[in-house]
Amino acid sequence: MIELLQFEFMRNALIAACLISIACGIVGSYVVIRKLTFIAGGIAHAAFGGIGIGYFLGLNPLLSAVPFSIFVAMVIGALKKKVKVSEDTAIGIIWALGMAIGILFIYITPGYAPDLFSYLFGNILTISSFDLIVMAFLNIAIVLFVILLFEELKSISFDEEFSEVVGVRTDILGISFLCMIAMSVVLLVKVVGIILVIALLTIPASIAKMYTHNLKKMMMLSFFLSLALIFAGLFASYQLNLPSGATIILISSTVFVLAYLHKISAKKEAFLCH
Repeated sequence: MIELLQFEFMRNALIAACLISIACGIVGSYVVIRKLTFIAGGIAHAAFGGIGIGYFLGLNPLLSAVPFSIFVAMVIGALKKKVKVSEDTAIGIIWALGMAIGILFIYITPGYAPDLFSYLFGNILTISSFDLIVMAFLNIAIVLFVILLFEELKSISFDEEFSEVVGVRTDILGISFLCMIAMSVVLLVKVVGIILVIALLTIPASIAKMYTHNLKKMMMLSFFLSLALIFAGLFASYQLNLPSGATIILISSTVFVLAYLHKISAKKEAFLCH
């Protein structure tokens, strides 16, 4: 593995793994605790619209995906509060609309989009130095947001109704949190792609939740799990010449199943001992 570091694309991939693990650890933990997986999936797929607009305008797709994803997150947040439509219906419509916008803009863009496949299914080896800069700034924004509002976010994660009673602006905070999910989605897109992004965002946090209910410990454990899973997937994909995004998710899913079976086995043993 050491000799691979002579290649710039591999160095970029390893740096990206560290950066996205921060988002997986922090945001993924909140998503799992608040059971926002479907909403996060809707934002992730709708982000394809921003990527399509970026191609059409000749911009870096990540740059265009950031404001578009944040806009989608704000729309979803507003619909949850003000529109009398079931949440899953609204998210499903936005999910499909975002994908349709992306497909339309890519279709009308002159020429060929050479790395479009990597945005759909991910390829961590295609991450450029500019992508790393964008990812670093997004990470800084996420970390600062959580540091400044940690107690409020913790409060609405475990008891949103009580938080609203004691004066926490759950509406504004909820939309802000969805925007944080949107930024995390953009971070993960180049690694596992829009199709698989929600899996990487939630699997490490779900594993961590099996072993701790302390939010800070859960975030830390989720971070290290994400890092280990991405490194393992990256190494396996390189050695076996497999798609990196799919390999990372396959390994992550396998570890999740093993962890789940371990917890069930541990509970049975504890029950039998008593």
